[in-house]
Amino acid sequence: MSSFGPPPKKKGTSSNSRGTNQAGDGKRTGSSGGAVGSGAARPSQRLNPKTVDPFTNQKKSKSAFETVYVSGGVPCRLVHGSVKHKLQWESNPEDIPYDPVLLTLAEGLKEFKHPYQFVAQQGFKELLQIEGAHVKAVPLLTRLIPPLRAALGSGNESVYLGAVIALVDLSGAVGPHLNSHLKSVLAYLSKHQNDKKFRDQIYSALQEIEQNCGRESVPIIKSKIPTYTSIT
Repeated sequence: MSSFGPPPKKKGTSSNSRGTNQAGDGKRTGSSGGAVGSGAARPSQRLNPKTVDPFTNQKKSKSAFETVYVSGGVPCRLVHGSVKHKLQWESNPEDIPYDPVLLTLAEGLKEFKHPYQFVAQQGFKELLQIEGAHVKAVPLLTRLIPPLRAALGSGNESVYLGAVIALVDLSGAVGPHLNSHLKSVLAYLSKHQNDKKFRDQIYSALQEIEQNCGRESVPIIKSKIPTYTSIT
C-alpha cells in the first residue's frame, strides 16, 4: 500500500450512522407510545388533558339576561361610586314599560356575575318602589313568580339572598295579590330557615311579607314555616 494513500477510517466515524439509527429507533418507539415522536402528545399534555381540549378556547355562552343587557335591552347603566354603585336610568323609571323590562330583570335575578347581578337586583327593586308600581306589577305576577322561584332555588348565597329581598320588594308592590303565590315561594325559605347564614334575613323577610300581604298571609306562612310567629 502506498504511504500517500488515504488514511484508514477511525472507528469513531461510525457514530453518525449509529446516531441516525438511534434517532430512527426513537421515532419508531414513539409511534408505539414509548418515546415522544412527531405529532405525539407531550408529557405535560397527557398529564393535563385540558391543554389539548379542542373546546378550551371557545367563548363561553352568555346568559339570556347578559345578552339583553349588553344589547341595550335594559334601559339603565351602572354608575361606579367610591363607596357603592348605583343605576342611572335612561328615562324616568315611571315611564318604563314593565313588560318586558321588569320581566327581564326578574330573569336576571339568577345572575351571579358582576355587574349583571347588581343591575338585575337593584333594577328590580327600584322599579317596584316607584309610584304606580302596583298597577303595573299585578298583571305580571304569574310571569314574575317562575324566575323568582328559580333564583330562590339557587345554590349561590348572594343570588339566594338577593331573591329573598326581591320577594319582599314584590310583596310591597302587589300586597295581598301575592298570597295566592306564597306557598310556591315560601318552600325555598323554609328550606333554609334553620341555616345560621340565612335565619335572621328569612325571619325578617317573613315579617315584612305579612305586613305587606295582610293577616290572610299568616296561615299561608305557617303552613310552610310552622315556627313563624305573627307580628300581630
